[in-house]
Amino acid sequence: MKNKVKFLREEQNMTQNELAEKSGLSLRTIQRIEAGSILKGFTLKTIAEALETNPENLILKNENIQIERAKLINLSVLSGLIIPFGSIIFPLVLTYKTQDPKNKELGKQIVSIQIILSLILSVLMIACPFIQNSFPLKFPLFIIPLIVILSLKLIIIILNGISLNEKQELAIKLKNNFL
Repeated sequence: MKNKVKFLREEQNMTQNELAEKSGLSLRTIQRIEAGSILKGFTLKTIAEALETNPENLILKNENIQIERAKLINLSVLSGLIIPFGSIIFPLVLTYKTQDPKNKELGKQIVSIQIILSLILSVLMIACPFIQNSFPLKFPLFIIPLIVILSLKLIIIILNGISLNEKQELAIKLKNNFL
């Protein structure tokens, strides 16, 4: 059974170490709980007190979690094909307006990937004129990274959309989320 300990801990800007100290539990116990270990009894009550919430707020019900908001966030990335940095702005707004922890986490992962791709594209677009001047090329060099990165973004949106429909998780995501 999944729990919301990691989400609630991160919302309070607390590290695993800080939660371990505040709750009186070991760091390893906190790590096991966040990895999906079942919460019950004393541990459930202690974690709830440390996070200043009710114990029932820590446990996700077995009901099927709706990820419709995550699908909308994924589709909103397409706005970046028309509006500069729209692939970051619109998904970010949708992510931070959602209340569901699963959708919020999926949204953060989607936005993190888009931020990295946008940064790469920006650096390449800045470097292209300098490279163009170094070589006597008649072809506008900036078109190549532009098409490659935009195509990559489109492929990621499609793959993540398919995976959200089938597995309710992202196919392409970062190991560490920096949002």
